[in-house]
Amino acid sequence: MANKNTLLGAARASKKDEFYTQLSDIEKELINYREYFRDKVVLCNCDDPYESNFFKYFALNFNAL
Repeated sequence: MANKNTLLGAARASKKDEFYTQLSDIEKELINYREYFRDKVVLCNCDDPYESNFFKYFALNFNAL
């Protein structure tokens, strides 16, 4: 099995270097910070909000947060 550096090097060489944080990883981490988001404004710096999993997380959890 190839290690991560080999896979990333191959992606860079082939110019397929766009990687996105998975929604499941965002959910696992940000569940620990829910209380800190109450009554806050979160700015998501992204080219296309509908491609950003961070935007999707906050949009899907807007009322709960």
